[in-house]
Amino acid sequence: MNDNHHMAMYLIGDVQGCDRALQRLIDRIQFSPSRDTLCLLGDLVNRGPDNLAVLRRLKNLGQSARCLLGNHDLHLLALHLGVSKLRPADTLNDVLQAPDRTELMDWLRFQSMAMHEAGVLMVHAGVLPQWTLTQTLSLAAEVETVLRGPDWTDFISHMYGSQPDRWQDNLSGHDRLRVIVNGLTRLRFCTPEGAMEFVHHGDFKNAPPGYLPWFDVPGRQTRYTTVAFGHWSSLSALHREDVIELDTGCVWGRCLSALKIDPLTSMREKIQVNCSVTA
Repeated sequence: MNDNHHMAMYLIGDVQGCDRALQRLIDRIQFSPSRDTLCLLGDLVNRGPDNLAVLRRLKNLGQSARCLLGNHDLHLLALHLGVSKLRPADTLNDVLQAPDRTELMDWLRFQSMAMHEAGVLMVHAGVLPQWTLTQTLSLAAEVETVLRGPDWTDFISHMYGSQPDRWQDNLSGHDRLRVIVNGLTRLRFCTPEGAMEFVHHGDFKNAPPGYLPWFDVPGRQTRYTTVAFGHWSSLSALHREDVIELDTGCVWGRCLSALKIDPLTSMREKIQVNCSVTA
């Protein structure tokens, strides 16, 4: 028998504070931190019951857990700074009252906005149609550099807003960073020209008039790259090889999904655990 436990990479959808489901998934895949890598696609926290446990677990895994920042993770950083206010559905008090809050927030802001591993581009929400793979990674790095640097509080305080609604290469300053963040962490629908729309959260079959799911825009520059993303729990199964949706509504009592990639064979396999939030 061939031992199938050589190194593997696991792309994991939105955990949103569901630490018990994450534990079940880690047990199911027989995860070994010395051998395997977890790549979490953002929205590590919020809405679920154990945000603090999720952050501590991932931080303690060191280099074997690599995370993207989603809109909820950036919201937590804004709350930490006092730039934003708690919303009615937020469940982030466990983190905001934790003795190790500052260390956790400093760990969080050193996570990534996009990753490209094993031939897969990973983003939390989407990729604007004009962005090539190289440009997506370079724009993600612009945000990462600011988040990790001394001006991160200034960046966070200007991050909110839905304008400008589209990318232009000549954007600069806060407008430029805001469009990058919105594309990578909030995008679902856009026009063929890449103007974003943030009101509709429904399935891709119910796009608002004039808009398409970002992955169906004709001529999208990343169409020859496999893109894995989370963020869109109401999305029905796409059954596609080129775009892989991994937010399967764990926090809504559905499941937590991982895509296992074997770096040697490029074989891919989806693994899911049920996530009853109370269990």
